[in-house]
Amino acid sequence: MDADQIETYFAGPDGYRFARWGRPIVPIVFGVEEETLQTLKGAIEAVVALAGHKMAETDPELGANLLFFFFRDWDELADVKDLDHVIPDMSGLLTRLKAAEANSYRLFRFDEAGAIKAAFVFMRADAEMLALPAEDLALSEAVKMIMLWSDSAFKPHGPLAKAEGAVILRAEIGDLIRAAYDQEMPDAAQDARHALRLAARLGQTS
Repeated sequence: MDADQIETYFAGPDGYRFARWGRPIVPIVFGVEEETLQTLKGAIEAVVALAGHKMAETDPELGANLLFFFFRDWDELADVKDLDHVIPDMSGLLTRLKAAEANSYRLFRFDEAGAIKAAFVFMRADAEMLALPAEDLALSEAVKMIMLWSDSAFKPHGPLAKAEGAVILRAEIGDLIRAAYDQEMPDAAQDARHALRLAARLGQTS
């Protein structure tokens, strides 16, 4: 990918914005059976390893910093204890998500340097989502939480591809994740010149 293509993954109506995790990732998952839980955690571990980042047993500030919620109806979130304390205008958000008939929503929290310090991932199990194999859904969601992507990043093409009958991460997306987590790259950026630096690293590894 060249710099213009990379820029589309992080640029939105408010301009260019990139962020990666600045601390080890500590996931916790609510609302799934043990088998699905292990599938999701395995996908997260694989993507974190791909990035060269780290996971941990606990976050000293937050306990867990990557929270997944699976449910059948958005109204179920209204009953989650203390969720409205960490997500501003939770009732208004639920109203908007229901009106849009959304089946997923991601919310990131950032530290003073702009790096990701926490993420909340909400997944409503509608017919479209239930039709997906658990492994595919898990890998896709693991990719989407590893960085702050633009809202339109995966609308033309999702992060996954089929190869010899198996679903895998698209090679160019894997390369982009590795480049973004290069030790010489910043945890956060709001200047499109960041895309040029990513393109240079992709050129070095191609």
